[in-house]
Amino acid sequence: MISKNTICLWFDGAAEDAANFYAKTFPDSAVHAVHRAPGDFPSGKQGDVLTVEFTVMGIPCLGLNGGPMFKHSEAFSFQVATDDQAETDRLWNAIVGNGGQESACGWCKDKWGLSWQITPRALTAAFTHPDRAVAKRAFDAMMGMTRIDIAAIEAAVKG
Repeated sequence: MISKNTICLWFDGAAEDAANFYAKTFPDSAVHAVHRAPGDFPSGKQGDVLTVEFTVMGIPCLGLNGGPMFKHSEAFSFQVATDDQAETDRLWNAIVGNGGQESACGWCKDKWGLSWQITPRALTAAFTHPDRAVAKRAFDAMMGMTRIDIAAIEAAVKG
């Protein structure tokens, strides 16, 4: 890998499937290399996919098929800034519709357990608004949502 800093994501045998999904779902994403184990290892055999080099929206990642010992948690997530409702819906539906699950406030998990925040730029602008009353209305509206509804956030901003 060329990058000096790479995010390593642990998978239980599905690193290649996950990397291919991310590459087809997110812009500026690709699978660059698949490396097979040169020998047997605790959760696999020689020749199994061991690591996958890929990028997600320009961020270098390494998928490691390390086995079932460790699981993803919400302590790590990708936050994706979306420009409109169509992009928000497309990414949300891709993740949730591919075996993932919805969570609160624009968060969801993919079928491998990795957390994603699908965050419209309009939401970030609203809850960081300099008028704290406006920010609170937007924040309160967000707290009742799973997928973010930009029109509802904009309505909250207007009061």
